[in-house]
Amino acid sequence: MRMYDVIEKKRDGEELSYEEIKFFISGYCSGSIPDYQASALLMAIFLKGMNQRETADLTEIMANSGDTIDLGAISGIKVDKHSTGGVGDKTTLIIAPIVAACGVPVAKMSGRGLGHTGGTIDKLEAIPGFKTGLSTEEFIRSVQKIGLAVAGQTGNLAPADKKLYALRDVTATVNNISLIASSIMSKKIASGADRIVLDVKTGSGAFMKTLEDSIKLAQAMVDIGERVGRKTVAVITEMDIPLGNAIGNSLEVIEAIDTLKGQGPEDLETVSFELAAKMLELGGKGDHENCRRLVSEAVKSGAALEKLKAMIDAQEGNHQVVSDYSLFGSANTQFDFVSPIEGYIESIKTDTLGIASVVLGAGRETKESSIDYSAGIMLYKKTGMSVKKGDVIATLYTNQPGKVPEAIEVMQQAFRFSAKAPEIKPLILALVDSHGVHRY
Repeated sequence: MRMYDVIEKKRDGEELSYEEIKFFISGYCSGSIPDYQASALLMAIFLKGMNQRETADLTEIMANSGDTIDLGAISGIKVDKHSTGGVGDKTTLIIAPIVAACGVPVAKMSGRGLGHTGGTIDKLEAIPGFKTGLSTEEFIRSVQKIGLAVAGQTGNLAPADKKLYALRDVTATVNNISLIASSIMSKKIASGADRIVLDVKTGSGAFMKTLEDSIKLAQAMVDIGERVGRKTVAVITEMDIPLGNAIGNSLEVIEAIDTLKGQGPEDLETVSFELAAKMLELGGKGDHENCRRLVSEAVKSGAALEKLKAMIDAQEGNHQVVSDYSLFGSANTQFDFVSPIEGYIESIKTDTLGIASVVLGAGRETKESSIDYSAGIMLYKKTGMSVKKGDVIATLYTNQPGKVPEAIEVMQQAFRFSAKAPEIKPLILALVDSHGVHRY
């Protein structure tokens, strides 16, 4: 088999066989297929597409390109959750303790921030002492003991995806449904969960900007999960507005803790509780109504908050942060961003707001950048809210005062104002499962 022939076949719009896809992935991982040929095939896939069978085969082959985690030693149905990424998306910090408190084990591997979107692992590392680099044995032992662990992905989990993504990132081949779906699902499958809930974001703060594209991505990922024997559902959620009020690592952890105390923002609570209920459904805890009741009880009783404390303890963090937020530390510079006019906030370019938080130090501008855990943005006014001239819309936090003018300039590009209140879209837009698309 020659790589030239595989490239030519896909260039001409033909379907690749399982053996041809495996030849490509194996050869690229081993180094026998050079970057220039891999780039050519990726561009051919980007332009000509892949069908459902090809996409599922690519995913399975990438999932098996390195280590796979066997969660068989953990009793019960293991349900994983993945978000496609958004600004202010700290739902894992809320959902995982709730689901574990309701008796469904959560063994979750999460990632770091990517571009304008924050990463769960970065947020957890804002907790003093918290250990995200667990061995597989430590990871499984924690879930066996307390029903919960959230850790960073191992270095050899789906290495084909890591290598291919780096190439896609520099060859303008990232934004393809099959390639995005296989990238996400290969890691989820290799992580060993029995069932998967996907939170597919849509809007200005998401990678998929339109509802229709988000639905297509959700359908592709659900199809992959079902084809490889993992029951999968996807919830399409709104990301034209940041989720919650906090953007930045320590700020988001605090907001997540507040939500587990029943004191979080309504939008964050709505999305988190819906996703938690879906995980409990897949975990065999009854119909959706019963699972929503279980979620509510876990929060009201304090069981979910206690589960978070247990996870922090198990992963060597200081669980006192749950009651003493000063342990997170605070930024030495604060600056209020005010409304220039009287009227309404018509819209927010959520990705631009995410970029402003990166400028302040809350994210990485390069792979080598370090994160300032106390940096970020607290929003007080969001889309649809009325403002008067001079009202504080947000407070910026940073330990780099010289970055404030640049961040303010970016913030000014993020907000659009109008004389009348805009129409607000619902937070949860659709559900995609093996039976089809169910729009809300």
